[in-house]
Order: sequence, then structure tokens, then C-alpha cells
Amino acid sequence: MTDCIFCKIINNEIPSDKVYEDEQVLVFKDIAPKAPVHLLMIPKKHIHSLAEVTAEDSELMGYMMTKVPEVAKDAGLEGFRTIINTGKDGGQIVFHIHIHILGGGGPLPF
Repeated sequence: MTDCIFCKIINNEIPSDKVYEDEQVLVFKDIAPKAPVHLLMIPKKHIHSLAEVTAEDSELMGYMMTKVPEVAKDAGLEGFRTIINTGKDGGQIVFHIHIHILGGGGPLPF
């Protein structure tokens, strides 16, 4: 997808503060953090939103869910919150599915 900011980050067209990358996912620091640690995990496959995930995506989505605790631990988090905003009414701003990983500094305010 040519106009997707996350696809441009994946393709190194836009810089990011990467903390993890493999063949399937990229994790980078959020540019407007809502917690001391605020990471975004994105699949390298463009999927518009959680509402558009299909059975074909189940292996990738499962992989992402099992990778989240590893990334959180590597970021020094003992506890963390995950958020997937879905659709405009669900607070999604960038329409490439992504998982927010937030933590650090005690209980989160939301």
C-alpha cells in the first residue's frame, strides 16, 4: 500500500526507532508515547484493521500475540497493556493493524 505510513516505515522510506524486527513483524517506539514505554508492533503484511483479519491471517496474528510478551520483556516490562484500536470509531488513526504495547512507571492511567 503506497500511502500507508506504516508500510513506508517497513520499507525504510520513513525512519523509526526500531526495537525489534524479523521476517514477519516490526516493533518501534511510538512517536507520541502515552506511557514510559510505548511500542507499536506491526505486521509486515498490510492488513487495514482487526475488522479485516481473515482466517488466512490467523498464523500471523497468533505469531504477533506470542511475540508481544517477548518484546515487552526485552523492553524491561514486568507488566504491560496491549491495545488494538479498530476502525475510526475505535480510535484507529493509522489504518494498518498495530498492537500498542504500553508499560513502565506503575499503573497506567487508562
